[in-house]
Amino acid sequence: MKLHIRHTTDYRYTEPLLYALQTLWLTPQSGPAQTVNVWSLGAPQKLFDQPDTFGNTVSSYTFTGQPSDNVYWSLVNAAGEVDTLGVAEFTDAPTLPNPYLFLRATDLAAPHPALAEFGRRFVTPPASGGQVDLNQLLALSQGVATAVGYRKDSTNVTTTALQAFEAGAGVCQDQAHVMIAVCRSLGIPARYVSGYFYAANEPDLASHAWADVCLDVAARRWASIDVTHNCLIDQRHVRLAVGTDYNACPPIKGVRRGGGKESMTVSITIEAVGA
Repeated sequence: MKLHIRHTTDYRYTEPLLYALQTLWLTPQSGPAQTVNVWSLGAPQKLFDQPDTFGNTVSSYTFTGQPSDNVYWSLVNAAGEVDTLGVAEFTDAPTLPNPYLFLRATDLAAPHPALAEFGRRFVTPPASGGQVDLNQLLALSQGVATAVGYRKDSTNVTTTALQAFEAGAGVCQDQAHVMIAVCRSLGIPARYVSGYFYAANEPDLASHAWADVCLDVAARRWASIDVTHNCLIDQRHVRLAVGTDYNACPPIKGVRRGGGKESMTVSITIEAVGA
C-alpha cells in the first residue's frame, strides 16, 4: 500500500520565545516492512541529522531569539510517501544492538512480578537463548488488550506499564508498554515502536505505537505485534522509530526558555495513494 503522510506540530506561546532546543524522531527508515519513497522535515531553524543507537535518524535544531523578536509560535512539519509491505517478521541488521539490550528495565516498561504472573498464563518462558512461540505471543497480546482496555485520554506520556496494567485502561502507548514489560518479566527481549496507522474512517488512530518482540535471540529474529488492533503489523502500519520505551523515541522532545505558557496542536493525515 502506498501511503501519503503529513504530520504537523504547532506550538503557541503566551510570551516571546527566547531559546529552544528540539530533537525529532520523525524520519521513517526503509526496511523489511516498508520503503520510504520521499520524506521531508521542516522546522524553524536548520536541522542537523545523526543516527542513534537504535538505527533511527534523529534531527535537532536550536532557536535563539530576543524579546523584541516577538516569536510566539513554532511549527514542525513532516511529510512524505511510504510503500508499506506488510512484513511483520524480520531479522535485525548486525549493526543494531544485541536483542538482550531490550531486556533492560526502563522507567515506562519495567519488569514486575505481577506482570510475570500474568504473562505465564499465555507464554512459556524460554530457556536462556531459547526461541519463543509466536502463537503464544499473539495470545499474550490479546490478553494485554483485554486487561488494559483502550480508553482515550485515560493516561499520559508518563504513565508506566504497571500503572496502566493496574488501572486496566490506556491508549496504544500503554498497551505497547505493558506488552513489552510482560515480555521482559519473562526474559523475552521486547522494544517500543512509534509509527502511523492508516484507518480511513478513524483519523484519531493515525499516531500509533506497538511492540517488537524477539522470537530468536541468536538469529536476531523479531515480530512486530500491534496490541491495540490484536494483530501482527500489516500494510496499514508505518514504522517511524524504535527504542527501549516511549522516552527513547518520542516524536519531539525539547527544552525552552521564555514563551510563557505553551499550547500544542498536532495534526496527522494519512491518505492511501490511488485508493
